[in-house]
Amino acid sequence: MSKNTSMTLGKHFDGFIASQIDNGRFASASEVVRAALRMFEDNEQRTMALRHLLEEGERSGTAEYSYERLMNELDEELG
Repeated sequence: MSKNTSMTLGKHFDGFIASQIDNGRFASASEVVRAALRMFEDNEQRTMALRHLLEEGERSGTAEYSYERLMNELDEELG
């Protein structure tokens, strides 16, 4: 069920919303706001996933790394 919510966005965002409607990209201010919220939600989910992966990487510890061994492996692969 939809809920009507009133908000003050200011001149900048009012103008941006109006331009999106005028350009035909959206039919109403509600559509613009819903699209923006979907993008924000997607961004938040991606950020949370990235944080999780970073934390997982930090917990995994330090990897053994040898520049010389890496170069030798690349030389072998490339012939």
